Amino acid sequence: MSGCDYWPPALQAQIEQLKADAQAVAAEKTKADSHVAALTTEKAALVNKVEELSRLLKTRADQVASLEQSLAAEREKVAKLSAKPAAKKKVAAKKKR
Repeated sequence: MSGCDYWPPALQAQIEQLKADAQAVAAEKTKADSHVAALTTEKAALVNKVEELSRLLKTRADQVASLEQSLAAEREKVAKLSAKPAAKKKVAAKKKR
């Protein structure tokens, strides 16, 4: 502030208070900006983790589906094999009569 050598004490105190308030607000802004940057970094890491887990979940779901298909096919084979001896026993029992 130039052009005036004398500031009344009340005005000088008010100016000093405003300067202190401005410095405090600037410090709070810096702290908030730092916090926002940290949260942004953490969010990016979490988004990456969610994407990784989503890919893993899809892979596991595909594996489960494949295993379920294999299990169904094996059960079908077992059912067919179990049915054949039973049919042979019935035929053999009829021949003995």
